[in-house]
Amino acid sequence: MKPLKIKVAAIVVVLSLCYACVKAEQAKRTYIVHMDKSNMPERFTHHSLWYDSSLKSVSKSASMLYRYENVIHGYSARLTPEEAESLGKQSGVLSVLPDVRYELHTTRTPEFLGLGNNSALIPTTASTSEVIVGILDTGVWPELKSFDDSELGPVPSGWKGKCEVGQNFSSSSCNKKLIGARYYLQGYEAALGPIDETLESKSPRDDDGHGTHTATTAAGSVVPNANLLGYASGTARGMASHARVAIYKVCWLNGCFISDITAGMDRAIADGVDIMSMSIGGHITEYYLDIIAIGAFTAAAHGIFVSCSAGNEGPEAGSLLNVAPWITTVGAGTLDRDFPASITLGNNMRYTGVTLYNGKQLSNSTVPLVYGGSVSNSSNGSLCIDGSLIPEKVRGKIVVCDRGGSDRVEKGVVVKAAGGVGMILANTLTFGEELLADAHLLPSAAVGQIAGDSIKKYISFDPNPTATIGPGTTMLGVQPSPVVAAFSSRGPNPVTPAIFKPDIIAPGVNILAGWTGEVGPTGLAIDQRHVNFNIVSGTSMSCPHVSGLAAILKAAHPEWSPAAIKSALMTTAYSTYPNGEKIKDVATGGPATPFDYGAGHVDPIAALDPGLVYDTTIDDYLGFLCALNYTPSQIKSTTQTNFTCQKSKKYTLGDFNYPSFSVPFQTGLRSTVKYTRTITNVGVPATYKISLYSQTQAVKMSVVPAILSFSAQYEKKSYTVTFRAISMPPGSTGFARLEWSDGKHIVSSPIAYIWT
Repeated sequence: MKPLKIKVAAIVVVLSLCYACVKAEQAKRTYIVHMDKSNMPERFTHHSLWYDSSLKSVSKSASMLYRYENVIHGYSARLTPEEAESLGKQSGVLSVLPDVRYELHTTRTPEFLGLGNNSALIPTTASTSEVIVGILDTGVWPELKSFDDSELGPVPSGWKGKCEVGQNFSSSSCNKKLIGARYYLQGYEAALGPIDETLESKSPRDDDGHGTHTATTAAGSVVPNANLLGYASGTARGMASHARVAIYKVCWLNGCFISDITAGMDRAIADGVDIMSMSIGGHITEYYLDIIAIGAFTAAAHGIFVSCSAGNEGPEAGSLLNVAPWITTVGAGTLDRDFPASITLGNNMRYTGVTLYNGKQLSNSTVPLVYGGSVSNSSNGSLCIDGSLIPEKVRGKIVVCDRGGSDRVEKGVVVKAAGGVGMILANTLTFGEELLADAHLLPSAAVGQIAGDSIKKYISFDPNPTATIGPGTTMLGVQPSPVVAAFSSRGPNPVTPAIFKPDIIAPGVNILAGWTGEVGPTGLAIDQRHVNFNIVSGTSMSCPHVSGLAAILKAAHPEWSPAAIKSALMTTAYSTYPNGEKIKDVATGGPATPFDYGAGHVDPIAALDPGLVYDTTIDDYLGFLCALNYTPSQIKSTTQTNFTCQKSKKYTLGDFNYPSFSVPFQTGLRSTVKYTRTITNVGVPATYKISLYSQTQAVKMSVVPAILSFSAQYEKKSYTVTFRAISMPPGSTGFARLEWSDGKHIVSSPIAYIWT
């Protein structure tokens, strides 16, 4: 019996050790370790040996998920908080940052932007085909005609990328259009476990649709007869339809992890992309802790233009993401296209909503109409949440559901499951009059808050309310357009208020572009429809518009820096309609402000010939970080550059050479502030005169000199703006505009004042 006791004791010890191991592993998470490569100890012959030694010094069992060579110098690994803290104290380690999950910011646009009617001004196919647009997203559906390569020549000779083979994705999935495709999931699987290969492909293939949509928006080939379920019929083409596309799948069905995003950015830089497009956002932090900002800086230093979505947290003020000055931050506006459907009530009142439903329609005769909140067993029944509706009270009726709390289309699924025959999706105060069209699964239409309130009032007072919903149509020439989307995130810049953000807006509402063959247009499992194109809204859609337009400018002006391309897009943007009225904000119904639209709505034809640009060098960015009082270590973390700010030099944010002005004033004081800018002539010799436009009496502006004469291309001239402000209550804002013109070009910069 004695040996048996020993065996039992041994088993208990082993089980205890196993339990401890499991608990330790559960306590681990992924960290991104940023190393100072220039300070590698002499005893190591290669930085990879140093990285491995640093990791083994705190954990014998940990292995690297990725080694980073470009975006940062370092690696990512699974560590306990204690191991990460210990590693962070080592010499040569700049930072140890926890991995973070980021989220996606989710055919007529070429004509709306003027590209369809000005083909003579657009760069040739040959020059545009030398530009490579890198898309970091959910992958690609390569079989679409949007990736047809029949009009393209050989792949650019400098391309270093590859077509990675994986589940449902072979080397033949790439071609002369889709010239590269890679995927990154080490961080994702380390956090959430192995992906379910029955739901998504362990390869660059897109099972979500978002990545295919953004890629084809930026640079999809020309596809005639494109539409979604008969809506938005026409010729679909990306902004830069002859540019090449490289895909970096860094996002999966449950999000995007920064360790994977970093690996994708790192590889895109090494592969040789010219444009980097990321419709991704996470959280706001200082630039030296923001891996996307750090990676974008490295990209800009390599001559790569980086565009990012501003976020979908509007209309809340200060809700922007991706605000580093070397990133082009893109908000969303509408097109002049809509998808109206009529709603007729039993009292003969008619309202107009929007829909993309194309199934069996309701009859012309009205049917009973109910409000979700009155036919529910739940306190939030008005939202038509799953399981909240009472079938006996819904069957055979149209249900009015309030927007919010769940997916818009999913509410219709709930109504249909309860026996309802139609749905009216009513905006609440949060969403105002913003209307987003959806490919519903039963007769449905979305209406604004005003119409929604009226319909609900009718239900409350009529003893037998009824309604019917008519079929949807496609309407062009909708005015006013564009208007700022309510969901588009707004300024001021939450990290650096003295840097104006967003930079620009572009089409981001009801955008038709390519789609995955894996899921239907709603993305819901119940939706078995398969489409080649889908209509989606978000700053995720506006970002690739600007990415594609940047590719056109890069093809037309290959010598321009990323900052020059950004400047051309910003200074030629418009903020008024042809009749002189200001662009409207759908969230308020009134005029929008520069905090909503930045420099304005993009105008690519004007951007091709901007006259003057505000160029920015790496030294300018280093000076900007000095003005933020960054330490040498923080500057190194942000830029991979050994740089110490000069004690004898005065660094100011006001002198950072940005195409827009954001001027903070201190409440309680009369203030005088001077900002200096340098502009570069990218056109013919010309003389420019200044014009100033102000919307506030609280600030007086003056510019010296008021005239700038350029005698040669690429000649630079500087000017100084003096702002004299009276005291205003804290939180006050004001706006103005500064324009240089030679009679042909108008080089415009928005100005925002903030009293703190």
